[in-house]
Amino acid sequence: MKIPYFDAHCDTIYRCEETGCDAALEMEADREAQQAYYEACCHLRENGGHIDLLRGRGFARYGQFFALYWDAKNAPADGMFAQCLQLHARFLQEMKENRDCIMHCRSGAEVDAAIRQGKMVALLSIEGADLLECDADKLETACEWGVRLLNPVWNRANSLSGTNCEDVDRGLSERGRDFVRQMENLSIYPDVSHISDAGFWDIIKTTHGPVVASHSNARAVCPHRRNLTDDQFRAIRDSGGVVGLNLYRDFVGQKGTMEELIAHLEHFLELGGEQTLCIGGDLDGCEALVGGMNGLQDVPKIYTALRERGYSKALLEDIFWNNLYQMI
Repeated sequence: MKIPYFDAHCDTIYRCEETGCDAALEMEADREAQQAYYEACCHLRENGGHIDLLRGRGFARYGQFFALYWDAKNAPADGMFAQCLQLHARFLQEMKENRDCIMHCRSGAEVDAAIRQGKMVALLSIEGADLLECDADKLETACEWGVRLLNPVWNRANSLSGTNCEDVDRGLSERGRDFVRQMENLSIYPDVSHISDAGFWDIIKTTHGPVVASHSNARAVCPHRRNLTDDQFRAIRDSGGVVGLNLYRDFVGQKGTMEELIAHLEHFLELGGEQTLCIGGDLDGCEALVGGMNGLQDVPKIYTALRERGYSKALLEDIFWNNLYQMI
């Protein structure tokens, strides 16, 4: 049985772009292992990372938000926006080279058109406003590119806000509020994964439309600051936004089992999340996935585990496709 799958976050473009790049090699102490991690993923069509298009064809329909990401700690000499342009160019290159099977979409109508043509769906996000140099004027460029989700911060605090890792008690600055307001004017949803708790609530107070946490789990189940409190989940739910379950083992639980992942899902459902939950796997942005998963090909294991627990096909259609699709 082929299932539908629409995912809110991956770092595959970054991993493809940074094959063998020294600036990217910070994830492990073993430099050879670092090199192998990046060199496993160099082309979107087929690679040894978490996501490629050959595996994407295994779904009834497949949609993916591809994040443009770069750590500001490793900003190039010509600046972060130049790096953003380079990452965007890599995304466009992959779309061109694989136009036979995937389409870059900016709207629900374009998603529908891609599906009718039997193609996979690609949408853009930006993980960290540092890539736009925290400049609200550059949001116009992001909008022209079709960016639909944007994180004001990644793990590094910036002029817009603190994060879950740095300046954890600092919320949005006035510049940050102006930036978020401009995002809303351009129909770019704020993505609160990575932001400080104070920044989260400032976004809720600043915006009038949907708020997204593209790859965050439940803090009540796994007490990591990257995960959402119950009140935060309710606020996203009430905004009309979505929360993508993160498959990164560190944000799931001590054992990183499928059962622990399902505990996050069930907790969010208990909070009224039937129309709020989706999946935001964080694939290619982490090394260790939940439940012994090795990549995109293993996502149906989650669906099967939920069916075995008695969850209806209608609910799973919402979680695996409809809830995120309705945001586009």
